[in-house]
This record gives sequence, structure tokens and C-alpha cells, in this order.
Amino acid sequence: MKNYTTAPALTEAYITDVWQELPPHLRPTTILPCPCPPLATQFALDITLASETFQYTGSFKFRAAYNLLAAIPHKRVVTASSGNFGQAIAYASKLLAKTCTVVMPTTSAQVKVVAVQSFGGIVDLIDVQQISRTERVGQLLQEQPDAFQAQAYDDYRVVAGNSTLGKEILTAANFDTIIVPIGGGGLASGIVLAQQYLDTSTKIIGAEPLLGNDAARSLRSGHLTRNEYEPTTIADGARTLSLGVLNWEILQSGLTDIIEVPDELLRKAVQHCFRYVNLKIEPTGALSIGAIFANPARFANQRVCCIVSGGNVDPGVYADIITAH
Repeated sequence: MKNYTTAPALTEAYITDVWQELPPHLRPTTILPCPCPPLATQFALDITLASETFQYTGSFKFRAAYNLLAAIPHKRVVTASSGNFGQAIAYASKLLAKTCTVVMPTTSAQVKVVAVQSFGGIVDLIDVQQISRTERVGQLLQEQPDAFQAQAYDDYRVVAGNSTLGKEILTAANFDTIIVPIGGGGLASGIVLAQQYLDTSTKIIGAEPLLGNDAARSLRSGHLTRNEYEPTTIADGARTLSLGVLNWEILQSGLTDIIEVPDELLRKAVQHCFRYVNLKIEPTGALSIGAIFANPARFANQRVCCIVSGGNVDPGVYADIITAH
């Protein structure tokens, strides 16, 4: 496994400890072999879905949140999230007897706002055109100097927590390729870390919204690139300004490629899972399937695992997507 200068604590010994200690607090991912025959037949591939829609709080984020909060002594937590990480932090805080405040954009899915509140989290809604998430978190930390700032992706404990999903997938079957959604890079970094730890030949390919393609531009240019504004993609969980610094260090050498997925193909992927898989997924969670629609030739005759990262979506948004023609 590689040594990461940004996170020297990210060692094989630490990963071993996380893989032993974290799983009892998680739900195993749902592995669905050949869940959608029309897709496999149309594109001549062997497809498996690894769905985190049934994970606690409805997404992979709980893996990271619990691993992070269980490792710190602080009783107060502040974070920023469009929803899924906020839910996970709120629930982990409840389980670990902590309190949390979650800074969320006013454009966040209402179902995610309500979920944070249902777990006891305090929601701090902001207009990101007026103040950035980072700036607002900074204000709250000044008001609460004893609080811990929970990073959604740029933290070695987050990456290690997410690597447990990679371990589950990579030990379930021999895949040629794993396709993983990318926002801030915490999940993709975890999958790469697991692939390196297990020393497999499986290729890791990222799937990113075309409207927020900072990771793809970073990989092409060879240096970390930011979006100028918060992306307006329907994939609300990937509306990040850039990859985290640690995530970029891991992904720049660990990813084979990143496929940029237009929003219309995300809608198509959500529809496909509703119609043929009987699985409710959110647009961000559909990125990996959208990548197959965007570039099917890339995966022909391969054994591919698509990570479905979550299923938290507003009922109205979901209804509009699945009923569209």
C-alpha cells in the first residue's frame, strides 16, 4: 500500500483495525448480481450493483461518520452537508451521545433536512450564493470553540470508514471494474484504498456529474482543479467545489479514469432502477449506472460492479423523474 504524505496515519495497521472494529456497527452492503438483464443484454456486460440504499441513514456516509465520531473525544460537532453526510453525522452523534449542527444549503432535498432533524441534529440553512458552507462553518466554530469540525471527505478516518465498502465488494467477487460516484472524493478514495490494501487488479473508474466535473478536469490536467461555483447538477450529493486534498492525493494515481455523466443520463439511470431493479435511488447514487449509459463501449464484455451510493431523494423530485417520458 502507498504512503500518503497528506495522511501519514493512513497505514495498513490502521486499515486493519478499522476493518475489524467498524463492521459490527454497519449494515453490509446489498450485493445484487445481474439485477437488470435489459442493461446487461443491451451493452454486453456482466453487471452487479452494490447498493448502500439500505445502509443506516440511507447512504454510504454512515460508514465514514461513525468511524470519524467514534475516534474523537469532542461532544459537539459541526459539519457542512447537502444532506447525506449530515444525516449520517446526526445519527452517529445520537448513537455516541454527541450533539451536532449541520450547515445545509437552502437547495438541499427537504427529505434530507427532515432526516437530520429527526436524528436530533440542528440544521443551519444557508444561501450558498450569499455565504459559502466553509465560511458559515467557520462562524459556528468561532461561536462553539470546543466543537469538532467533521469533514465530509477530506479526512483519513472518513476515507478509512468508506474503505469498508470497498473491502465488501472486492471480497464478494472478482470484478474487472468498479464504477464509483465522485463528489468530494471520500467514497472513491475509500474504494481505491481497499483495492490497494487487497492488491487486486480491479480497475476503479469514477463517475462524476458533467455539470460539476472538477475531478475529471483535475485528472486530465494533473493538478487539483476547483469549480468556480457550486454545481447546479441534479446530483445534489456531488455539488462540491473540489476534491479534498487527501482525496486528490489518493485518486490521482488510483483511478483509471473518470466518466462525466450528463443530468439527463442520471434521470435515465434512476428510471431504469425503478422499472427494472425495483430499487429507489437518488440521482447522485445513480452516477455509476449513468456512466455506463454515457460510455457503454468502455465496459463491454467486462464484469462490472456499479456502486449505488444512496437512496435519499425528495418524493416530488423522484416522482418527476420516474414518470417522465
